[in-house]
Amino acid sequence: MSVPPAGIADLHLRDSGTGAPLLLLHGLGGDHTVWNGPAGSLAGSFRVLAPDLRGHGRSPTPAGSTFGFNELEEDLLALLDRLGLPSVHLAGASAGGFLALRLALDQPHRVRSLMLLSTAAHTDGHTRSVVQHWTEVYRDQGFEAYVRRLLKDLYYAEFLEAHLELLDQAMVTLQDRDLRAAVQWGAAVKSFDVRPRLGRLAVRTLVLHGMEDRVIDASHARVLRQAIRGAELKLFPYAGHLLPVERPEEVAQMIRGWATAAEGARAAGSGAVPEGERGV
Repeated sequence: MSVPPAGIADLHLRDSGTGAPLLLLHGLGGDHTVWNGPAGSLAGSFRVLAPDLRGHGRSPTPAGSTFGFNELEEDLLALLDRLGLPSVHLAGASAGGFLALRLALDQPHRVRSLMLLSTAAHTDGHTRSVVQHWTEVYRDQGFEAYVRRLLKDLYYAEFLEAHLELLDQAMVTLQDRDLRAAVQWGAAVKSFDVRPRLGRLAVRTLVLHGMEDRVIDASHARVLRQAIRGAELKLFPYAGHLLPVERPEEVAQMIRGWATAAEGARAAGSGAVPEGERGV
């Protein structure tokens, strides 16, 4: 029996600031709070929209959800339509970057500029094994061991040592979180691959990646920069997977500069990537 398509999720949204709209997407198992650091600063220049994706944070899971990218895209498009926004600057971290890439490829007219953090054009064997290991640790060793493994993989070691309060916070936050949505989206993410389409992406794209990322190797950032016409790349030394948490001020500065430049080009009537432009 075929499963009927799930309905649109009414996404919980943090909406702050004024100016050109900037949509921030979190990753697998997270919520909008991963953007708390950069969002406060960015709200001084943009209208910052940080939703909880379906089944995450305070957003519901419609009956029949498979967490395929088509469902997640439709949720976001419905959100933008409800807000009366024909287009936005778009930033996505980790699996939120997968979703941002899909949206920019499928709906380029809805995306003014694109910022990809700690993400890739496909899910490789390394990333699949990391996510699978989280599942196995939770199953075999219990919740506390799972949280410790999760944080060791997500953060640069020295950052985590300097911010041990993150472990206590995660123990409290994740204890009450329903992880079924993360498990389902994780299953959908395993087959993610948009590499054949990257050459057709005509949105101004900035790629940000931590050089010590244990979840998605930094080599993926270089692939994105080479494959996307006009893309620019910024690598962060001594940084792990969660750049918005580890480097909030630098991330805010990079996003602000990129989106502001794209907004200026759009106002001048040149929103597309110029022919032959190549970032370094």
